[in-house]
Amino acid sequence: MELVFFFVGLAALIIVVLGLFALGWRGRRRRQQDTPRPRPLPDTLAEPTFQALGQYVATTTAGDWLDRVALYGLGVKSNATAAIFPEGVLFARSGAEDLWIPCGDLHDVRLERGMAGKFVEKDGLVIVTWQLGPKRVDTGFRTRSADDKTPLVRAIKELLPESATPSEEQL
Repeated sequence: MELVFFFVGLAALIIVVLGLFALGWRGRRRRQQDTPRPRPLPDTLAEPTFQALGQYVATTTAGDWLDRVALYGLGVKSNATAAIFPEGVLFARSGAEDLWIPCGDLHDVRLERGMAGKFVEKDGLVIVTWQLGPKRVDTGFRTRSADDKTPLVRAIKELLPESATPSEEQL
């Protein structure tokens, strides 16, 4: 009998915790209502200059790795392909809307240790900083192969506006 009470109590605790998570996520979505939808993928694109398989980690407020963008599926992890085009960056995600970042919205790209619940070895994540309407955000991507990180970062750096492009020594 005591075992039954234990499992009923454990189930109730799990339900309460999941309910609190749902309330928190709903509150985050409400606070972020003014965040615009990312731009749609253009009808025509050139061939990609580089592609890498990996995992889309999340999009967060720039500099605040715990503040996931809860709208449009941007805060949800998924398998993805990062494809670099002369017109911008595409994260083609499995089970979620693709994310298109036009060149004009790009601000920076760098390697980091982690973000939003995904922490890996030093310089294990590619972080793209870009403008989503009035809000600057960071998008994290983990390449499946470590050999793809540096070429991915270089390909994105080539798209950055001249004022944001680092010198050759920094590459």
